[in-house]
Amino acid sequence: MDKFIINGGRPLAGEIEVRGSKNAATPILAACLLTEEPCEIDNLPLIEDVFRIIEILKSMGVEIEWTGQRKIKVQAKNINPGQIDQHKVCQLRSSILIIGGLLGRFDDFKIGHPGGCIIGSRPVETHFEALIKLGINVSEENNFYQIKKNDSQDSVSRKIVLKEFSVTATENVLMASVLRPGKTILRIAAAEPHVKELAVFLNKMGARISGVGAHEIEIEGVKKLKGADHFIMPDPIEAGTFIIAAAATRGKVRIINAIPDHLDSVLEKLREMGVNLSVENGSVSVGSSSRFKAAKIQALPFPGIPTDLQAPIAVLCTQAEGTSLIHDPLYEGRFKYINELVKMGASATILDPHRAVITGPSFLSGKEITSFDLRAGATLIIAALVAKGESRISEIYQVDRGYEKIEERLSALGADIRRVKE
Repeated sequence: MDKFIINGGRPLAGEIEVRGSKNAATPILAACLLTEEPCEIDNLPLIEDVFRIIEILKSMGVEIEWTGQRKIKVQAKNINPGQIDQHKVCQLRSSILIIGGLLGRFDDFKIGHPGGCIIGSRPVETHFEALIKLGINVSEENNFYQIKKNDSQDSVSRKIVLKEFSVTATENVLMASVLRPGKTILRIAAAEPHVKELAVFLNKMGARISGVGAHEIEIEGVKKLKGADHFIMPDPIEAGTFIIAAAATRGKVRIINAIPDHLDSVLEKLREMGVNLSVENGSVSVGSSSRFKAAKIQALPFPGIPTDLQAPIAVLCTQAEGTSLIHDPLYEGRFKYINELVKMGASATILDPHRAVITGPSFLSGKEITSFDLRAGATLIIAALVAKGESRISEIYQVDRGYEKIEERLSALGADIRRVKE
């Protein structure tokens, strides 16, 4: 397994470009299943989660051709869901989006239990309850989910109220509804930018979706979708990660190819903590800061602070004066990184599965630490960049799932980071 070896204590400096959004790319690739015509998807991040979903699509017979460094042509003309690589499905959380893509083309198929980060309970009931209201039968047999359409798919309008603001459930309902007769009204819909991105792509294909960006969406079913081209939006989570890394190391970094409007709550919280920020159209610049203030950090659905960024912000809290409260009501397994920060010298306590407190400023020193999930891995990289001495981070495959060649890009900012095989 690869490890990162990081010698910290160096301020980051320079310019770094944000890649395409992981959370936009995976549903859009799944949506290509809804048409037999070719689609071209550009600005794909070259990360493990994207490679894995491409492999899953190929296993069903989807033709995929790389036409550029980050651009692929996808044609799902002659596909067979019975040939899907279930082993890969079980390794990837976003493979659950395959369900919505296949429902436009097939009446009956099975899919394995989606895998992914172990960050707590991530129930699929929200997905399946919504699909049942769409007229889909869902059952579990021999560790597989059996998906089957009812015999009658009438054109009666239906209203679906999600039990939570689930991004992937919203995306699955969008894909499962676009070719269903009649109107579907979806309430308690997630409003994250990548949900809107999927709707934009589906509308390019000929879907009739309105209201995306609000918590009520209307989908008017159409008979057929066509192929479409799409350029993936910049990744707001990656942009936020680099902004926080620059601030925590007291560096001076310009983050380009970002959409600041996608990070309003994050940027406001960082300013509250004393981070020196300037925002332009398409970029965020971080100036050197001498003092940080403690704050209350609460993860919320968009436009709140994303759960994927509460952990990186926690590193900044270790360098802030006073006691910060971190509250993540979404997942009860997000705080595994806290114990690794404590190993490095942080004064932090997990109060319960959803709350932790961090008192600073703390002197962090390099240690042997482990990346338990994708965002925890990025968090520990930031901590190691702040810490004095050498840190060795294991299980870095988790980081590769969502950040493209992060060690090379951070090295270009002056970080002493390298990948080794052990």
